[in-house]
Amino acid sequence: MKKLTWILFLLALSCSTPDYFKVQELNTGWEFWKDQDPEGIQNVFLPHTPQLEPYLVNDQWQGICWYRKVVDIPPGRHLLVRFEGAMNVAELWINGHYAGRHMGGYLPFVCDVTGIMKENGDLSPQAELKLRLDNRDNPVTGPKPLKMLDFNMYGGLYRDASLIIKSPLHITDPILEYTPAGGGVLVTCPSVSKDSALVQVRTHIRYSPLDENQAETQTFILEQTLMAGDSVCASSEQEIRLESGRSYTALDVLSVWEPALWSPEQPNCYDLETRIVVPGPRNRRVIVDRVHTTVGIREAVFRGKELYINGNKTFLRGVNRHQEYPYVGYAVPGNAQWRDAQKIKEAGFNLVRLSHYPQSPDFMEACNRLGLFVLDAIPGWQYFSDDPAFQEQVIQTARDMIRRDRNHPCVLAWEVSLNESWMSEDFIDRILEASRSEMPAPIYTAGWQEYGYDIFLQARQHRLGHPSTAIPKPLIVSEYGDWEYYALNAGFAQQNWENLQPAERSSRQLREYGQTRLLQQVTNIREAHKSNYLVDACADNYWVMFDYNRGYADDLEASGLMSLERLPKFSWHFFRSQRSPLEHPMVFIADYWEGTGTAPVEVQVLSNAEQVGLWLNGKLVERREPPFKFVVPHFEKGWLKAEAYCGEEVCARDSVHTPGEAVALEWWLDTGNIPAAPNDLLFVYAKAVDHQGHPVPSAEGRVLFTLEGKEMWLIGEEPDGKVGQTLRTEAPLRAGIAFALLRLTPQWDDSEPHISVTLIP
Repeated sequence: MKKLTWILFLLALSCSTPDYFKVQELNTGWEFWKDQDPEGIQNVFLPHTPQLEPYLVNDQWQGICWYRKVVDIPPGRHLLVRFEGAMNVAELWINGHYAGRHMGGYLPFVCDVTGIMKENGDLSPQAELKLRLDNRDNPVTGPKPLKMLDFNMYGGLYRDASLIIKSPLHITDPILEYTPAGGGVLVTCPSVSKDSALVQVRTHIRYSPLDENQAETQTFILEQTLMAGDSVCASSEQEIRLESGRSYTALDVLSVWEPALWSPEQPNCYDLETRIVVPGPRNRRVIVDRVHTTVGIREAVFRGKELYINGNKTFLRGVNRHQEYPYVGYAVPGNAQWRDAQKIKEAGFNLVRLSHYPQSPDFMEACNRLGLFVLDAIPGWQYFSDDPAFQEQVIQTARDMIRRDRNHPCVLAWEVSLNESWMSEDFIDRILEASRSEMPAPIYTAGWQEYGYDIFLQARQHRLGHPSTAIPKPLIVSEYGDWEYYALNAGFAQQNWENLQPAERSSRQLREYGQTRLLQQVTNIREAHKSNYLVDACADNYWVMFDYNRGYADDLEASGLMSLERLPKFSWHFFRSQRSPLEHPMVFIADYWEGTGTAPVEVQVLSNAEQVGLWLNGKLVERREPPFKFVVPHFEKGWLKAEAYCGEEVCARDSVHTPGEAVALEWWLDTGNIPAAPNDLLFVYAKAVDHQGHPVPSAEGRVLFTLEGKEMWLIGEEPDGKVGQTLRTEAPLRAGIAFALLRLTPQWDDSEPHISVTLIP
């Protein structure tokens, strides 16, 4: 009878063709309100921030806020609710019943609500989700009180949310399971060569019947299919018998001949599909669960202090990244995450350190596909506590980070260490033991103390003036190029603001500070980056990719290679010049060519070519080898042009023209090569130009952005209007460019935005 019930259940599902398993997005249809304003309910969609902040954030909103949504619930299913980012302490209620709490806002809050629905007799096809978020300072989650923290944590449901619907027989969620090496699907590559590779897949499966009429045992087929594009590279299947209420970890080994190896230069990715198949009516094979995993077959090993990728000795050139956007804080959708990764890759980097917390799954997948190694880091910044609750929270965070990100080929090492913090040896022992238990060997851990960790992290600022004995383990320069050129006390108490360097010496230079100070930043970076090759490091990470808000300071942290609004500084082009000229030839004139007088003018050009020629108004100034510093006999208005030579062939060109008075604006959307999509977030830029259309970097004033379009709106310093209406916002020109954010709703239908820009002197 029980077997018949199970077959009838499958038949019913088959006839109505619903999904046996489904990931249902929960990004739309939310009600939101703040605790202090329970009547001010707003209709919102995710990712969402509780409050739009100003460009310069000195007093980030902190408090309690609520989200509520009604979702459709299919009967007879296993149900998980997953929030990818809920800042910072989250509590969930289902139909008024308390469902659970999650501490920490950077990793998923996953709640199994199957039992709650069953225990409370909630047979309705709908359920109300109600979520309470508290982003106030918390001594258990850390990483530090906001008034002393060097970045903002923002708030809200700032990443995607989903309802995961599964059959009683299903692949488990790794966040929820506490089995050796976690639940879900775990992929490793124990043997890798250019000729062949072994891909090992561990799959944790549970059979949890939801009523007594379902079968006591279930026999099924576990299938593994590894795809390269549309081609099957390897596959396997095994028959498994599982009793009610039990779980099982299955092991499959796939052999891949002549694998396309993953590396930053060739980020070849495979797609693994794991399926549970049961017999259905009329001898049909019915898939009752399916999980997709991105796989990169590669070998990254340390031999002594040197790093080898697929057998090749490698030095990784990296950068740090904060995930903040202007105005919306952390509420950055998937396409925008990809565009950030593209900008990092285009700058010539092959490593990104996630400072100082786990970042978006979309960003991780972009790193997989674009070829960026990742140092994956737990939240921390100059803070450690003896409180056992704090320490246990940090250790659990390390476990959850590894479980979420363990299959990403981009992960080079796990920074399971509190950034720039002293930690007790007992704590280090415990967090390392926990981390290593989550992954089969080899697993590389990275930390700020020499004790225990596989890789030693050291900022350049901390090694200057404090030489240490040779460290017999790999070294990664975690940060360089900022603090040592900003303050003379290269220590940890950065909030003390002691012994600051003169502004023109610092690496903290906004775009609007002008070309002399932007060139100083390049000088600092060149000097620091060169020195990192002399300390037996296998990688370095510049601080930082994008300018960001520090929260406790009254200005931006401006050491970024790009501004907060993702516009390049000269230093972004410097790193582009460090790439191979064979694959990425480039030349950039680091000069606005604005001037007066008859004195000789030095012009710096950034290029990776063998030679560069510089012309002024059609006359050759000089053709030379590096360094590309040219002396123009005297300033002359007009065209300055550079040509880069690879051998005798011109392989790149750049030009700049003396700007006149700003009389007009040109605007554009920054989509990269990723087309705009529903629920997207795009920068809208307006550039001041003269009568001939040449950019005017010295232009001042403000720009009025006006938008007309359905299912979109503008976000800026002074937004006005609602979706579907004419929207206006003003923004100042910074180095001749102003910006606003274009937000597309999930219902956007590919209609063109009608944007106009007006210069306000």
